[in-house]
Amino acid sequence: MTELDPVIHAQARLRIITILNTLGPGDSLAFPRLQDLLKMTSGNLATHLRKLEDVGYARVEKVLEGRAPVTYVGITDQGRSAFRNYKQGLLQLLATNE
Repeated sequence: MTELDPVIHAQARLRIITILNTLGPGDSLAFPRLQDLLKMTSGNLATHLRKLEDVGYARVEKVLEGRAPVTYVGITDQGRSAFRNYKQGLLQLLATNE
């Protein structure tokens, strides 16, 4: 049986990686926009992003725009590949239970 990636499998992280996967290569999304799309608190989102970042699935970049700090979030090639493998594993799992 296929083992699903436990980092991605958590509901909040699955939602995050699903949205990030819609971005083009090298693109990113502002943290507040991602937070709004997911309807998550900033602390909860930051915690789950850190887990994705720690395994190399997401990249978080903090920059200054004018005098204001802005955080951008994107998906790495490794994250995109892990998500693709996760989806394939999930489809295989579902197919074996029919």
